[in-house]
Amino acid sequence: LHADNIPYEIIPGVPAYAAAAAALGQELTIPEIAQSIVLTRMSMQSTAMPGAETLENFGRTGATLAIHLAIRNLREIERQLTPHYGPDCPVAVAYRVGWPDQMLIRGTLADIRKKVRAEKITRTALILVGPALGAVRDFADSALYDPARPHVLRPVVGVDLIEDHNI
Repeated sequence: LHADNIPYEIIPGVPAYAAAAAALGQELTIPEIAQSIVLTRMSMQSTAMPGAETLENFGRTGATLAIHLAIRNLREIERQLTPHYGPDCPVAVAYRVGWPDQMLIRGTLADIRKKVRAEKITRTALILVGPALGAVRDFADSALYDPARPHVLRPVVGVDLIEDHNI
């Protein structure tokens, strides 16, 4: 559009990983389990990924992975991530998330391929992988919400948070 001088407007929306988390009723970061989310894809039949940006490298971190454009590569995802997360690592596939016909499939690295194949999903799906997906509700609360922890929205008399935090 830009190259042809066609006017357009960029309207922000809800990213697929956030829509999937909402549809699943699932937090993607859990204290002491996974505190990072990696948004990525695979280069199987598309533009190559930068050398260090591999599923194996991301898997070494233990982060929650949101893998786009890769539903046809579940065998390779399982192969690359099982050594780092284990076969019982939770996986969720969000097909057409946010649409009326969305479908959510939960499984593990060991069985998600069979479940997806049974539903005949071959495109328009986001794959979420990571231990945070299996966290039960009694996980540790974030220290950010600890009432004893002062912060800008919960100041303590005599503590200058700006000065104490080098802001």
